Amino acid sequence: MKLIQLKIKGISYSENQSGAYALILADENEKRKLPIIIGGFEAQAIALELEKEIKPPRPLTHDLFKNFADKYKIVVKKIIIHKLIDGVFYSNMICENNHSELSIDARTSDAIAIALRFKAPIYIHDSILKTAGFKASIENKNKKNISADDLVKDIITNTDDKNLTDELESLSLSKLKSLLKKLVTSEQYEKAAKIRDVISKRNK
Repeated sequence: MKLIQLKIKGISYSENQSGAYALILADENEKRKLPIIIGGFEAQAIALELEKEIKPPRPLTHDLFKNFADKYKIVVKKIIIHKLIDGVFYSNMICENNHSELSIDARTSDAIAIALRFKAPIYIHDSILKTAGFKASIENKNKKNISADDLVKDIITNTDDKNLTDELESLSLSKLKSLLKKLVTSEQYEKAAKIRDVISKRNK
C-alpha cells in the first residue's frame, strides 16, 4: 500500500471549542492538507518541539519517552497513520532496537509529538489521505468570490460549536460538500474536519 510523507504546516487554535486545536499536516507538494483535531496538552508538546527556543524546566511526557528510549537504545524510525474510523486516526510507531523492528500502536497526536523528538518522518496511507485530506486552496483572494445561502453563511461564521453538529445533520450531502469546500478555502479546518466526518459516515 502506497505511503505518502507528511509535514507539519502548523497548529490552529479553535476559538469555538475550548481546548481544541487542529494540527495541520500536508503532503510534500502541499497539494493536500490533513487537519487532525488534538487536545491542548498534545498541541503544547508539538508546538514546543517545533519552536525549539522554549524549553520546559522539567521533561514533558513525550520528552520522558524520548529519554527512556535513548537509555535503552530504542529509536523511533517513522510514524504511519494507517486507519481512519469515525473521524479517529490510528497510528503506529515503527521502532528499532538491536536491529529488531517493532510496531507500537499510538494515538496520532502522541505519535507525532514523539516523531518530532526523534526527527522521524510521518507517513499516511494514500487511500486515507484521499478520503480525509483537503485540496489546498491556491489563493485566499478567491474567498471574496464565494457566494453561499444564509444557512451556509451562518454555519461558517457560527461561534457556538455545540449546535454545529445538529445543523450539519440537517443538511443534504450536496450542501455538506459545498460547505466543505468553502471552509477549506477559508482555512477553517476544525469545522471542515467535522463536516468531513459527517460525510464519511453518510457514505458508509
